[in-house]
Parts: sequence; C-alpha cells; structure tokens
Amino acid sequence: MALTPLDIHNKEFNLRMRGYDQDQVNDFLEQVVKDYEAVLKENDELQKKVKANEEKLTYFTDLKDALNQSIIVAQEAADKVKTNAQKEADIIQQSAEKNAQELLNDATEKSNRILEEASQKARQITVQTDDLKKQARIFRQRLQVMLESQLEVVKSPEWNELLKQDDDTLDQFQDSDAMYGSMSSDIDNNVNSTIINSEAPVSDQYMTQAPADDQTVNSENNSAESVTTVVFPDDPDSLE
Repeated sequence: MALTPLDIHNKEFNLRMRGYDQDQVNDFLEQVVKDYEAVLKENDELQKKVKANEEKLTYFTDLKDALNQSIIVAQEAADKVKTNAQKEADIIQQSAEKNAQELLNDATEKSNRILEEASQKARQITVQTDDLKKQARIFRQRLQVMLESQLEVVKSPEWNELLKQDDDTLDQFQDSDAMYGSMSSDIDNNVNSTIINSEAPVSDQYMTQAPADDQTVNSENNSAESVTTVVFPDDPDSLE
C-alpha cells in the first residue's frame, strides 16, 4: 500500500533514551509531508498529462490508421478506376478502329463501284461516239455520192436538150398569143357575128397548140426518166 502524506503526518514513534529531538523530527516530518504532497500532486498532474497524451496518441494513431486505410482504399479505388478507364479506353479504341475500318471499307467499296460505273459509262460513251462517227462518215459518203450523181445529171446532155425544148415551147406560146390578139381585134370589129362564127376556129387553134404542150410534157417525162437513180449500199463497211 502506498504511503500517503497523512500516514507520514500521523506517524508516531516510541520514545527511548538518547532518541532524536522530537520537535526537529516533527518539523522534518511536516516538511516531508509538504514535499510528498507536492510530489504526489505533480505526479498526479503528470499522470493526467500522460493519460491525455496517451489519448492523443491513441487518437492520432487511430487517425493515422484511418488515413492509411483511406490512402489504401483511395489507392485501390484509383487503381480500379485506372484499370476500368484503361479497359474502357481499349474498348473505345477497338470500337473506333473497327468503325474506322468499316467506314474505310465502305468508302473503298463505294469508290470502286463509282469508278467501275464511271468506267462502264465511259466505255459506253466511247462506243456510242465511235458509232456516231461511223454513221456520220457513212452519211457523208452517201451524201457525197448522191451529190456527185446529181451533179452528173445536171451536167448531162439531157438537161441541155430539155432547156432547148423549153425555149421552143416558149416561142410557140408567143406565136399563139400573137394569133389570139389578131383574132381579138377582128372580134371587136364585128362583135355579134364574130362571136358565133369565131368559137370553132378558136377551139381549133387552141387544140392546134396542144401537141406542143404534149411535146413539152413528154420531153420533161423523158428528162425525168433519164435521171440517174442513186442506190445506197446496205453494208456500211463497204463504204469505208
């Protein structure tokens, strides 16, 4: 059991011969009591401080553990987030690469199809152009043949003969007009009698001129029959 200041203060000693001075002993004991009380008080305060410090130490230790645990949890969460982010980034990258490849394939296929269609159209246009050129050459050659044949017809002697016959016919018509004018004068001199008597001669005279007209028509028919007929070949390659 620990000694208390009261125990020291109430302590009684037996008296013997040649013992210590009682007053000095009592004074010393009083001083010891005071010093012991001060030491106990200081010790008590130190105990309180130690307890407070232990509580603080416990608090900070717990805080440190909590912080360490939080750091560990945060690190694990960060690692997990980083891992998930990396996985998502890889998935997004793979998806983007796949989509880009699909778009590239589609664009390549579409461009190849467009080029193929354009090439086919170009070949068709080339063939059509060649056909048009061929038809144009054939038409030109046919037109040239026709014009040359018509020119030969115009230069033929039949045309000269036809023009000469036209001149003779014109002279005959002029003679007929003169005769008709003379008869008109006679009719004016004797209107009543000449109208009745002149109808037959006029008809005869008009009929007399008819052979000239028939001759002109026959000449024209003969000239028409002498026109050269142009026959175009059915095979276009024969003109090339």
